[in-house]
Amino acid sequence: MISPHKELNWSGFLRRPQLPSLPQNGIEALRRQPILITGAGGSIGSALALRLAALSPSKLVLLEASESNLYALQRDWAAFQAANPDVACPIAPVLGSAADQPLLDEIFSLHAPRLVFHAAAFKHVPLMEEQPLAAISNNIFATRTLAETAVAHGARVVLLSTDKAVEPASVMGATKSVAEQIVLSSGGTVLRLANVLASRDSVAEVFTRQIAQGGPVTVTDPAARRYFVTLNEAVNLLLIAATQPKPGTLLAPVLPSTHFIADLARFMVRELAPNREIPIEFTGLRPGDKETEELWSSGVSTFPTGLAGVVSVDPDLLPAPQLAPQLATLRKALEARDLDAALAQLRRLVPDYTPSRAVLELSRQSAQRVAL
Repeated sequence: MISPHKELNWSGFLRRPQLPSLPQNGIEALRRQPILITGAGGSIGSALALRLAALSPSKLVLLEASESNLYALQRDWAAFQAANPDVACPIAPVLGSAADQPLLDEIFSLHAPRLVFHAAAFKHVPLMEEQPLAAISNNIFATRTLAETAVAHGARVVLLSTDKAVEPASVMGATKSVAEQIVLSSGGTVLRLANVLASRDSVAEVFTRQIAQGGPVTVTDPAARRYFVTLNEAVNLLLIAATQPKPGTLLAPVLPSTHFIADLARFMVRELAPNREIPIEFTGLRPGDKETEELWSSGVSTFPTGLAGVVSVDPDLLPAPQLAPQLATLRKALEARDLDAALAQLRRLVPDYTPSRAVLELSRQSAQRVAL
């Protein structure tokens, strides 16, 4: 019988001190205010919602685009309330997208959230290499719609970002880099995270399924390395980000080293199937993959935050007068379904983005269609 990966003792793999939790004064700052979570039915969004409930906000608005995810979150919430009858936190589940401007206006008018955790995004690198316009639409323009609506209603956005936004090699990473710029320029806060262990469809979850089936466990490349944090640490860091007083702050955890993904596979095989021979196969890097990721670029300045294990990163932002017209050009290409023009504009917005051959080929095909 194989145990669920969420029960694993990840400290045995990470071999480092746990990242910090929110201090008591930060907890008090989150009490008694309405809070909106986008992507609330995802693994991070739902874990964040359950954690926030214990802090007694006046209301949690849970926005989720997936019907099945929202339904599962409602079931989890009912179980949470049954197990914690003393927690009195009203919720408002909402089925819909952060790109829906009228819906967002309705949410802000009805519930008046003062703080927004934006966890909704398209995150799967290989899939977004096949669907780059969808990544641009959701990760960039839904973020912009949300940020502008929040500012108009006097709310602040905390964006959940990724290390893949640093010198990106994927459409997903490049679009998250632009999302960072949008939120920071609106006075919001960005948390740049590493790979989150045990999050839905993460590499750890894939390995768990493969081990349960007897293998093989598939790893892209023997040299592939990543930074990892636990789901609990990710939620802690989001709460810390929400209490940062300075507008336009980009935060990242300080992690001692990357881990080979192959070592994660071996660790999980030992833990989940200690008496079985589970082979590991290397399949090659996929379009958009890098051998390793970084939480900030070399040469970028970082500053202490007062919490060990978390730093503020000096963001490299386009000036606001340049960002708006460049986004307008990108939207025009998106609406025309002109990937060639959209990719060219995305590269202007993110100069250190290196598109994969797969995306360049899609762009070439798009240019041919537009020329006809």
